[in-house]
Amino acid sequence: MYINVVWLRNELRLHDNVLIQKAAMDKRPILILYIFDEVVVSKLQVNDSRVSFIYDNLHAIDEKLQGNGRPLLVKRGEVIDIWKRILMQYQVNAVYAAEDYEPDGVKRDSAVACLCASYEVEFICLKDRVIFAKDEVLKKDQRPYLVFTPYKRQWLSKYEEMRFLGENETEPVYYQGNFVFPSLTSLGFERGPFEVKDFDLKGVADYALHRDYPSKSSGTHLGPHLRYGTVSVREVVGNTKDKSDVFLSELIWREFFMQVLYHYPHSVGAAFKSKYDFISWRNDEHDFELWCQGKTGYPLVDAGMRQLNQSGYMHNRVRMVVASFLCKHLLLDWRWGEAYFSSKLLDYEMASNVGNWQWAAGTGCDAAPYFRVFNPITQQKKFDPDFVYIKQWISEYGSDAYPKPMVDHAMARERALVKYREGLKNK
Repeated sequence: MYINVVWLRNELRLHDNVLIQKAAMDKRPILILYIFDEVVVSKLQVNDSRVSFIYDNLHAIDEKLQGNGRPLLVKRGEVIDIWKRILMQYQVNAVYAAEDYEPDGVKRDSAVACLCASYEVEFICLKDRVIFAKDEVLKKDQRPYLVFTPYKRQWLSKYEEMRFLGENETEPVYYQGNFVFPSLTSLGFERGPFEVKDFDLKGVADYALHRDYPSKSSGTHLGPHLRYGTVSVREVVGNTKDKSDVFLSELIWREFFMQVLYHYPHSVGAAFKSKYDFISWRNDEHDFELWCQGKTGYPLVDAGMRQLNQSGYMHNRVRMVVASFLCKHLLLDWRWGEAYFSSKLLDYEMASNVGNWQWAAGTGCDAAPYFRVFNPITQQKKFDPDFVYIKQWISEYGSDAYPKPMVDHAMARERALVKYREGLKNK
């Protein structure tokens, strides 16, 4: 009996799942596979909260499918090795997977596609994580956009022409695998310390009013759910596009950064604009450690870093302030900050993280100009004037235990401008 295999990665849901809908069309039984990729998870802490979130959502899928023969197979290991065993053990007609736009993901999928071809199995990649991907929103010269505003205009124009899968979906027939769902510990993991919060879109209409004030807005908490696909981006856009243009813009920024990363994979580890590769970063490890711990003496910066360390979240306005502080005040390489965020953020997504860090450093496409240096004191006075957010995360604020500023703002700003100018002259 030939089956179709749906390979879940960041599409952890049954509802509005393009992979399942497409695999169901030829009526073959569907086996659902999830692989904890050893290349990825071996770099994480054993109790990474994001792994716990993935595990819990897989468990929820397994419970929903108990009456359908328990077709969910969960494995941990080297991706190619697991696929070799799958292809030898089962008669596979086709493999359905969602497109991945990160460089390592593209290489991995290419390797699996070649392996499938050697078994005469079709490897079908489909768009699910975004509304528009890769080459779907291009300039008239068929090149990708590098400036957000015209990209957004084209995105909105194309969205009006879109037709999504509707209610007339083919009912899936699942493979009667009766697979035993593994325990977290049997997979080599421990329960993480942080919980991913349920997303809440009820306040989207007022998003623009409160989004910059960390004490007034904790955000929608949508990030991790979009990252791991526990909710469909089509559903989110459809339910919010007429409620807040600012919120919709945030969703479009996510897709903008994804297409930039896909077309310019070098930007993961190098300045998008190569002329900024010649900046002479100080890269002082002691200063970096103070920034990581939230002990810079600048309360808005410190509150943000402590929120991140203690919850896995950080308010979006504060992210810009702490990133600018690292790159401009401390003259530390943006890649240090990007790597730290990638290890901590519950909503970490490579394209957005790299794109936003390069924006803050002034090295990316459509980035803030290098001479724009956020003043963390001014930002605090404007967006947390009563120190509500700061006191929430810094228990010793206002006492002698709180550190003095580690660097003078005026001096740091001038130093950064000099170093950037020097770097640009040396390009």
